[in-house]
Amino acid sequence: MIYTYDVVVIGGGIAGLITALKASEKCSVSVVSKIHVTRSHSVAAQGGIAASLGNEEEDRWEWHMFDTVKGGDYLSDQNAAEILAKEAPGCVSMLEHLGVPFSRNSNGKIQQRRFGGHTQNFGKVPVKRACYAADRTGRTIMDTLYDECLMRKIPLHNEVFINNLLFSENQCCGVVGYDIRDCTPIVFHAKTVVLATGGAGRIFKTTSNGYSSTGDGFGLTLNSGLVLQDMEFIQFHPTGIFGLGILVSEAARAEGGILRNNKNERFMMKYAPSLKELAPRDIIARAILTEINEGRGINGEKYVFLDLRSIGKETLLEKIPEVISFIQTYLGISANEAPVPVAPTCHYFMGGIPTNTKGQVLVDKNHTIARGLYAVGECACVSVHGANRLGCNSLIDLVVFGLRTGKSASRYSIKHNRVSLPVETEKISENKIAFLLEKKGNSSVYNIRENLQNLMTEKCNVFRDGQNLSLALDKICELKKKYSDLVLNDNGTHFNYELQEAFELGNMLKTAESILYSAFKRKESRGAHFRTDFPEREDTKWLKHTLVASNLQGLKVTYFPVKISRFQPLKRKY
Repeated sequence: MIYTYDVVVIGGGIAGLITALKASEKCSVSVVSKIHVTRSHSVAAQGGIAASLGNEEEDRWEWHMFDTVKGGDYLSDQNAAEILAKEAPGCVSMLEHLGVPFSRNSNGKIQQRRFGGHTQNFGKVPVKRACYAADRTGRTIMDTLYDECLMRKIPLHNEVFINNLLFSENQCCGVVGYDIRDCTPIVFHAKTVVLATGGAGRIFKTTSNGYSSTGDGFGLTLNSGLVLQDMEFIQFHPTGIFGLGILVSEAARAEGGILRNNKNERFMMKYAPSLKELAPRDIIARAILTEINEGRGINGEKYVFLDLRSIGKETLLEKIPEVISFIQTYLGISANEAPVPVAPTCHYFMGGIPTNTKGQVLVDKNHTIARGLYAVGECACVSVHGANRLGCNSLIDLVVFGLRTGKSASRYSIKHNRVSLPVETEKISENKIAFLLEKKGNSSVYNIRENLQNLMTEKCNVFRDGQNLSLALDKICELKKKYSDLVLNDNGTHFNYELQEAFELGNMLKTAESILYSAFKRKESRGAHFRTDFPEREDTKWLKHTLVASNLQGLKVTYFPVKISRFQPLKRKY
């Protein structure tokens, strides 16, 4: 089956939907998702969306830009950070007018709260910059955009797995995949393709990410001979529920939650004396693991306590009801009566598919554009977050650059003619499916995936070193060999989720290898990438972006400089 549109968006989260809505103003657009779009991982975003509205305290976009650059440990491209900060207030206003039910203050304005790393006057004191809807901000934005897509009659192709980008006449001309219901090949013929496929948290054992976050966009990109950028930078959210990874939103600390060790000490006073629990996430995650590694975890276990008891039951239920519900459901704890066991959990990828600020995919360090191909959201790297993303900057990233990408993709579609599809396009997906269903190997998807998740958690977590990264790269090669010897227990074609998981596992292995290799090559510590064998940030050698590519000879990295405009790199102090 072949569908024809001007713009095809792969991924149905907030980035995908906002891109589709903007592009639909001028072009025919469709959204393709391997799950129902309302189950996309964007709905898990809890705490808020950053914008310098100044509804509660004085705020300026210049301060927001500074915090973004400083929080990113000066690896952020400052032109992108400026766009994010300048356009954020207008984007939040647009969401408000679309119908997002933000929480309101006593003046009827959008209520704002403090979040980690967001400050007044270039780092002086914390500022209330996070606009929110209780602790269901992602859910409310997602539902509003979904309703708008339905109203505009944008076609949503749910439960379609994409396994190949299509190129013809030196430009991207569509994608091919299959209907998960019955393995029927499906081709989307388009003038432009937008990848909005999210992150890859599922390559780690403990993650806040949903089951759909398996690095599909990263795999599609590498398989097409394109590059990924800054893959070594992965954020571990400091406060995941211990053992589960389910997020306890930063909003809990914004409302007054305190981190305590086994001595009942408020240990963040030592690591970030000014911002304390509202320091950037990389700093807090390392602080928690340092406390644990030095024997100050609770009862000798690998967690600390997040103490919410001083906030009060009524405030907890008003401001973070979903978090309180999660804690009660999964731990059987009343957060207003007992402290919550927390530990860092894999949360967000700062790196991804390199793009410019219009969402156009870049193919090399010279910023050559891949014609007809765009990326947006967590799978993209416009390099606004640098080496570490600030809380609430993810949602505003999706909206700001989603709008810019939708506008750019539609303009490209209007100006360019459709090119022909490659010959026998549907056979690409048919052959891949048949190959996996008919294999008679000895390795299982589940065993390889579990080994991968354990490997990444043990060797490439918050703290890293060259020896463990090298060992992990060797182990990845072994897992890839096992993957080539795969066998599926389910050989059917009706909702064969084992087949889907086999395709996802291929993407996870490629993504993990690119992370490990990029991390091994970067011999410094910056933001979320901390090398215990190179513990200092080294601007003279490493103030540059990583590009990693995969070919028959293996992986290769190249580098290009960070764009610096307003703020020169300084040592981060919080």
